[in-house]
Amino acid sequence: MTGFFRDIPKLTYQPDADSDFAFRHYDPDEIVMGKRLEDHLRFAVAYWHSFAWEGGDPFGGRTFDRPWFGSEMEKAKLKADVAFEMFDLLGVPFFCFHDADVRPEGADFAETTRNLEEITDYFAQKMEGSKTRLLWGTANLFTHRRFMSGAATNPDPEVFAWSAATVKTCMDATHRLGGENYVLWGGREGYETLLNTDLSREAEQAGAFLSMVVDYKHKIGFKGTILIEPKPQEPSKHQYDYDVATVYGFLKRFGLENEVKLNIEQGHAILAGHSFEHELALAASLGLLGSIDMNRNDYQSGWDTDQFPDNVPEVARAYYEVLKAGGFTTGGTNFDAKLRRQSLDPEDLILGHAGAMDVCARGLKAAAALLEDGALEARRAERYAGWNRPENKALLTSDLASIEARVRDGGLNPEPRSGRQERLENLWNRYV
Repeated sequence: MTGFFRDIPKLTYQPDADSDFAFRHYDPDEIVMGKRLEDHLRFAVAYWHSFAWEGGDPFGGRTFDRPWFGSEMEKAKLKADVAFEMFDLLGVPFFCFHDADVRPEGADFAETTRNLEEITDYFAQKMEGSKTRLLWGTANLFTHRRFMSGAATNPDPEVFAWSAATVKTCMDATHRLGGENYVLWGGREGYETLLNTDLSREAEQAGAFLSMVVDYKHKIGFKGTILIEPKPQEPSKHQYDYDVATVYGFLKRFGLENEVKLNIEQGHAILAGHSFEHELALAASLGLLGSIDMNRNDYQSGWDTDQFPDNVPEVARAYYEVLKAGGFTTGGTNFDAKLRRQSLDPEDLILGHAGAMDVCARGLKAAAALLEDGALEARRAERYAGWNRPENKALLTSDLASIEARVRDGGLNPEPRSGRQERLENLWNRYV
């Protein structure tokens, strides 16, 4: 034991406990819609914000003082020791990482790869004594200055090559650890100005890059899902993977819509001008819903603050769409969330996750109750019931002249019908 979390007990479900270190709503063995709650939610800890982030923001630097901060392999292994201790305290089934979160940067590509391979072997050893598995791995292709103009879309072919090689090593590490997904984060895949940007060329580069990733997945026998995370204007002025609809158009353009799904983040949905549930519902309707990052923004800040979820009604709306789509398969609920930079204590790291797990559990159970009741879906079906009649179904395969004749000869003069939004909002709030 490292002692970093000394005197913090392993968290268990204790709905009436006085202690802060207990779950009030998350009982992993509770059966909801025929499945254990743990298997519904599939919680994952984000390695980067929990263990690699130093507490900075756009206006100030490091506030955290962690014993594993440093560039030596010994520090990376200490970080892994602390991480797995936290996974055990929380009882989470999964974690996620970028390569840069877990290994020191080497002097060149070969040394960096050796560092990643060494820490991958160390993770494998840690996982032998832990219930926690890898939900997904990914490559950090945005922090280093070489990626300032993008990775796959970079105007420099050498950066494209470096990026592709890096993704290959990260896919190898993910495969080695039995990861259930591999994520592509387009952190700087976008542009600052059209004055120096060739949109057509950069799109072709991105399409070629993703095709290589899919090909390599099949070559090595990786059974997990390839995921793209939509990201609006973060940090580029315009991101090519702006939202679900944009990514779907990109996948269709390059014939990859049956090979790739989406990892959708609540904070990114808001920055794109959408609700989280909109992005989830749209992805589900397109067959692209893969996994989620369950974090939130501060709605007053106007940027991606990556905070732990604390709003049960918002979370319930998200899980309603997930459950309606059939639930997660290889995906899960990743806490791409970080402490506030004033939250310095080890206890804060545990309690941030514990509170979020309770919020998610409470939200999912509310969503499940409404979905099982069927009242909302029945009223939705009622609104579209007219389309069930054969003569109305025929409208979709008819032609304008025939429809015009039907309207004229039948004396149609439709009147608007209420959408009953307030009634449905009241119905929703009975469950939340």
